[in-house]
Amino acid sequence: MSDGSVQDLLSRVRGAVTTTGDQDYDEARRVYNAMFDRRPLAVVRAVDVADVRAAVDAARGSGLELAVRGGGHSVPGFGTVDDGIALDLGPMKGIRIDPEARVAHVQAGCTWGDVNHATYDFGLATTGGIISTTGVSGLTLGGGIGYLARAHGLSCDNLRSADVVLADGSFVTASEDQHDDLFWALRGGGGNFGVVTSFEFDLHPVGDIYGGPMFFELDAAEELLRTLREWLPDAPRAMSGFPGFQIAPPLPFIPEERHGQPFIIFVACFNGPDEEGERLLAAFRDVDDPVAEHVGRMPYPALNSAFDALVPPGLQHYWKASFLPELNDGAIAAHLEHGPKVPVVQSTVHMYLIDGAVHDVAQDETAFPYRDAVIAQVVAGMWPDPGDNADNIRWVRDYYAALEPHSAEGGYVNFMAEDDQDRIRANYGANYDRLVEVKKRYDPDNLFHLNQNIKPGV
Repeated sequence: MSDGSVQDLLSRVRGAVTTTGDQDYDEARRVYNAMFDRRPLAVVRAVDVADVRAAVDAARGSGLELAVRGGGHSVPGFGTVDDGIALDLGPMKGIRIDPEARVAHVQAGCTWGDVNHATYDFGLATTGGIISTTGVSGLTLGGGIGYLARAHGLSCDNLRSADVVLADGSFVTASEDQHDDLFWALRGGGGNFGVVTSFEFDLHPVGDIYGGPMFFELDAAEELLRTLREWLPDAPRAMSGFPGFQIAPPLPFIPEERHGQPFIIFVACFNGPDEEGERLLAAFRDVDDPVAEHVGRMPYPALNSAFDALVPPGLQHYWKASFLPELNDGAIAAHLEHGPKVPVVQSTVHMYLIDGAVHDVAQDETAFPYRDAVIAQVVAGMWPDPGDNADNIRWVRDYYAALEPHSAEGGYVNFMAEDDQDRIRANYGANYDRLVEVKKRYDPDNLFHLNQNIKPGV
């Protein structure tokens, strides 16, 4: 990047522009997944739309690669780049709530923790992720699976409009009424089409919920998963959560002698009365008494942030994911073989429930294609020591390979690893060809390609 290009950025950008010689360069370039230690020529910490436009113009004009970072949680490290421009939206933290209309206006640098803090005061929420430090932008653009999905759909299903800086530097608002093709593509097509600077979401009455984690012995895992399969079709949409495999962290409600041991877990989230929640969870307690649990009434933001401490920035990350049309016997057998082998306390396997309201949306109504899946499963390898990379990556790959015969062809783009580029068409499913046409219109030169990339073709 020439001195002239840097000076042009500095003259146009109100936020900080950090380059290789600056004292805070290492901090500015750092991303959540420590597996990616890349060195951008410049990190632009945008504070407004003008800053975003300046960074997009600089990348396009110089021919440099552009990485766009919201919350910075990208498992494949898409929020950073060697020898290019990293556009960090983190300082754009504005949130405005309209409690009467039940609408939230959220800038692109916000995390779901920021949104939950703003909405909880009004007894409202919308579907966010499982970790509150996850960025709103990346989660929503990839679909947005979270605790409230069975009741209120994906994050992208709650999107009313989005402000977008396009590859040519222009600024548009996408909604059902304007740039509707772009609006369709943004809801599940990832960051392929522009830099979203602000989101407008529908909100729903969600305040304190009944829920929390339950830890069961591994020898109950098969019956618990079979019980879940029978329980799910009749469970009210207000009840959600997920089963998974987890090494017990050193938490006070878990017996000390069981810390560091693997369990099958169920994490519940019920937006309803305690007694009804207790009745619904009785099906699992009837299988086996939990070794430990922390279930009760709590603020929704408390549940949404409950796992944050387990996965701080700076871990090594390698994930694989797929969708299950049904939790069949083969999938259960694969989970029983590999789930108990979870290698470290940070690593986990989650099976998110995505029926209910997610199924109310037609497959072609948004870019998110897997509307017939019942479970979105992720084998999330996360560990602190780079020296353990080979063993931990092998666990993830072996687990994924065992699940593959029972899974849909594609997986959730937000959970894809860097080496999943060969799954792009499958991940976008039947909507891929339409996404290519939208890409041709809004980003024909593929400026926005550091993502699960949809190539515009010829």
